[in-house]
Amino acid sequence: METIRPCGCKGIRTCLICEEQFNIPRVEFASDLQKKACFVYCLYCDKAWRGWDSNSYMEHPNHNGESISFPGVYIKPDFLTDAEAASMLTNLDSLRWELSQSGRRKQNYGPKCNFKKRRLRIGDFCGFPGSTKSIQDKLSEVPLLQNFQTVEQCSLEYDPSRGASIDPHIDDCWIWGERIVTVNILGDTVLTMTVYDGKSSRYNLEDVPSYPPVVKESNEGKPFDIVEFQNSQYKKDIVVRLPMPAKSLMVLYGEARYGWEHSVLREDINSRRVCLAYRELTPPYLPNGKNFSESVEILEKARMFW
Repeated sequence: METIRPCGCKGIRTCLICEEQFNIPRVEFASDLQKKACFVYCLYCDKAWRGWDSNSYMEHPNHNGESISFPGVYIKPDFLTDAEAASMLTNLDSLRWELSQSGRRKQNYGPKCNFKKRRLRIGDFCGFPGSTKSIQDKLSEVPLLQNFQTVEQCSLEYDPSRGASIDPHIDDCWIWGERIVTVNILGDTVLTMTVYDGKSSRYNLEDVPSYPPVVKESNEGKPFDIVEFQNSQYKKDIVVRLPMPAKSLMVLYGEARYGWEHSVLREDINSRRVCLAYRELTPPYLPNGKNFSESVEILEKARMFW
């Protein structure tokens, strides 16, 4: 619906507030997913085991049943200490939160991007809050994130009282690079992965085969090409659930980044969740890239903290 809604939702996006206020029927997405072949990724053995309950990874190493490989995900539990997480939450809550879609609130720091027209502008971007620098410093210590330069940092809040969620999507591939980074500050939750079988023009996925892989293991050092999930027994009818405990770090890359949509279901937000999401630029906008001249000033600002 195109009605202006004070809750922050637009178009097809809804939350509990506008669903009640405007009598918008809710789409039962989670129940449909549970009818498919569902697997839960284990943080400790790097395999996904048959099931839906995201807490089943805690049974490690006593897993039962069928397992599959799921390439392109790295999860580090306890990336933050209790003290670091509590301090960061205080820092984020001292900054201004803005309403966003689907019941979320956000704090966004980065350039202005028009994904349809493929336009990049610095806008009012002047770097990141100094109170969040410690997280970016910790990211630089992770081997998988070698040479990762944050150009967008987004704080996201999910509140169960608002029915907060985020619909299945792939982060834009024209401007955002291979590694999708999330630090979960508060609240255990789960990222739900579903195979993408749409057009390559969506999400600017058609650009991806021209990029050299940043994470070499994602395609043996060759340009990444989107492939169908390796287990043809399930084809498109497969769901992989990635646990995101509080204080953990998650990185998506390679197949998980480009071949799967990710979402956060309303049913998986049982308490306030706060996370920090980080994005890097694609190779054409990095040094020696053909569009580097458009991003020079942005990359300079991205090294600043205020």
